[in-house]
Amino acid sequence: MPLTRVEIEKFNKVLIVYNRNSGKQLFASMFARVNEIYKHIKKILGAKRTEMYDIKSFVNLDEIAERVVEERIDWVIIAGGDGTIRALIEKLANKNYLPYISVFPAGTVNLVAKELLMGNEPEKWVKRVTKGIVAPVYLGRSNGHIFLTVTGIGFDSWVVNNVTEESKKLLNKMAYAVQGAELMRKEIAFNNWRYKFEVRFDDEDVWHEASSVIVGKSRYYAGRYCLFNDASLASPQLHVALFTGNTRNDFLRYAACIAMEALSLEKSIIIKTAKKLEIRCNEENFAAELDGDAITTAPLTITVDEVPIKFLA
Repeated sequence: MPLTRVEIEKFNKVLIVYNRNSGKQLFASMFARVNEIYKHIKKILGAKRTEMYDIKSFVNLDEIAERVVEERIDWVIIAGGDGTIRALIEKLANKNYLPYISVFPAGTVNLVAKELLMGNEPEKWVKRVTKGIVAPVYLGRSNGHIFLTVTGIGFDSWVVNNVTEESKKLLNKMAYAVQGAELMRKEIAFNNWRYKFEVRFDDEDVWHEASSVIVGKSRYYAGRYCLFNDASLASPQLHVALFTGNTRNDFLRYAACIAMEALSLEKSIIIKTAKKLEIRCNEENFAAELDGDAITTAPLTITVDEVPIKFLA
C-alpha cells in the first residue's frame, strides 16, 4: 500500500484522551509524559484547537465519543492501553464516525503501540506522529465487538475474565501470570480441561475441535510474544491457532511454545488463516477476550472489516 500523508496543521480540533487508571501509573510519571505531549501538540496547533481530557473509567468514553462526533474532531490521541483504545474506537465506529487515531502507550498491555513501533518518549513520539504518515488498521469484530490485536477463547480468556481491575493496577502484567497459575491449580492439576470448542473457517462444512483458540490481528500476544509472523494490523486477515490437547501436560507444552514463539513446532496446534471464524462451546456463555478484556461470550462469529481506519503513526 502506497505511503500517504495528511497535513495535521489543517486539523480544526485535536483531542488527547488520557486514561489515568490504565496500567500501573507510578509517581505521576505517566501523567507528566502525556502532559508533555499535550504541550507539544498545543504549540504546533494552538490552544484553541488542542484539548486534553482525563478519564478515570470507561464510562467516560460515552461522553467523549459524543463530543468527537458532534464537534467533528479530526484527530484523537489515545493515551492508554489496548483496552482503552478498543473501547473508544468501538464507540466511535458504532456512531459511524472515525477520525484519525494515534496511540501513546500508557496501559497494562500496549500491543497496538508495539506493532506500530510507538515509544513512550514524548518528544520523539510527537516528532513522529506530526509527520502525518497514515497507517491503515483493519478492525476485527467478534460478535460485533471490535478488536485490534487479538481475540481468543479458552484458557487465556478464562484467565482474563478472572483478573480483577485491582490486581491489574497493583501487579500490572504479573496479574495474568498469577491468575493463570491459579487456573492451572484449580482446573487441570488433577483433571483434564473440561471445556471444548468447535471452530469453522470461512463457512466450510468442517468443524475443528479445540481446547483453546487464539485469533491474531497482530503478530504480538500477551505483551511481548510473537505468535503469528505474517499477521499485521494493516492486513485484513485472521491468523488462528487451535490448541487441541486438553491435559495439564498439553497446556504446559503450549505455554512453552508460546514463550519460544514456536507454535508450528507442536503438532497438536493447528494454524490457519481465514476471513471469517465461527466458534461454539460445550458450555453456554463461556467468556471470550478481546484486546485483553472479557467482552463477549460464545458462540462467536469473528470477521474483519473490509475498509481500514486511519492511524497517524
